[in-house]
Amino acid sequence: MFQTVVTPRTPNQTQAVARRTAVARRTAVARRTLRFSQIAAVFITLMLAVSTAFAAPSVNTLEKKGLFGWKNGTTAIHGYDPVAYFTKGKPMKGKKAYTSTWNGATWRFASAEHKTLFDSAPDTYAPQFGGYCAYGVAEGALVKIDPNSWEIVDNKLYLNFNAKFHKRWQSDRAGNIERANQRFNALLSHS
Repeated sequence: MFQTVVTPRTPNQTQAVARRTAVARRTAVARRTLRFSQIAAVFITLMLAVSTAFAAPSVNTLEKKGLFGWKNGTTAIHGYDPVAYFTKGKPMKGKKAYTSTWNGATWRFASAEHKTLFDSAPDTYAPQFGGYCAYGVAEGALVKIDPNSWEIVDNKLYLNFNAKFHKRWQSDRAGNIERANQRFNALLSHS
């Protein structure tokens, strides 16, 4: 049979084993910390790359997708004519025959005259905040719009999500416009 012989350790040997064990533990912790730091750095780098890659477009081109969803499309303000708000005093659907590309989006117009007006001064006719909901931007969010929830203030077109949000926006127009002006560019870059 086998016999296990245990030789007693001297105090020096016990201290040496304890030191080696402590060093081994510190080394293992350091390796785990280094791995965690490397993983965290990669994760942060990926998140920054993704957030830059998926920054919101400067013009709202959200389109209906399915029953409840929305996706980015290419047509601004759901194909409504931005000039009609100013010239006709109401929203009008644009026609595919009269389109312009500006600021990364396709804009539709009800007539050739409206297209010409827009092409000569797009900043004059394009809705504020890229056509995102003005109240939503003021509250810190990029939100889709209803082309029928609109208002012109100081010769600038503002669109809102719906009639309810439009009323909220109207309750403090100047304050909401000021807050939205302060937040809009940051929202585009962080979406």
